Amino acid sequence: MLIRVEKGSAVPISSQIAEQIAMHCAAGKLASGDRLPSVRELARELAVNQNTILRVYERLVREGLLEMRQGQGTFIAEDSTGRSLASHRKRLGEEFRQMARQGIALGLTADELHEILSKALEQVQPPVNKQPAKSKTGVSS
Repeated sequence: MLIRVEKGSAVPISSQIAEQIAMHCAAGKLASGDRLPSVRELARELAVNQNTILRVYERLVREGLLEMRQGQGTFIAEDSTGRSLASHRKRLGEEFRQMARQGIALGLTADELHEILSKALEQVQPPVNKQPAKSKTGVSS
């Protein structure tokens, strides 16, 4: 599980870690029943305090994404992918609404906002591999 912590960020470290674990669940990189590193292991790997990791795990347990099993460890909860994806979609919708409000306050039109989003998507999406067109004989041209 790849987690990156930006120590100079305005976003608290615990929020960064929780968000990345939730994103891994939403993306299917972590599946129901997968075991997470122990609090001690993850704290050492990320060079953060063990209490930070413990708080993250406890928060994600409360949110239903993780479950802690006494003596066994911390695991991804059943149906965590669906819950995490729904939560991220809701949060993303809220962020888009906030950005739309800001754009409108700046005097941008709906078309200009769409253009900004399209350009942003072009910058983050990998290029689409285009297959060569096939002729009627089935041979690529």
